[in-house]
Amino acid sequence: MAKGLAADDLRTEPEDVLVTKLKEAKEELFNLRFQAATGQLESHGRLRTVKREIARIYTVMRERELGIVTVAEETDAASEEGNNDD
Repeated sequence: MAKGLAADDLRTEPEDVLVTKLKEAKEELFNLRFQAATGQLESHGRLRTVKREIARIYTVMRERELGIVTVAEETDAASEEGNNDD
């Protein structure tokens, strides 16, 4: 995968880090849209990638809000997988 955020990586991040990443991604999307409007955008694929990153962050935040997945569940599941190497 190219430079981007994976949902599994985002699920292990605390809420404040997600909010920070979301803010940064939104700022980048704004800048990319501005560049596209002025004809200065070189990488049009980056627009799509940033939109998907924003969607992934919103999805993880919504999963936590609904109680589908919590940070504790993710870290517990990861530690159990590591303990089964007997």
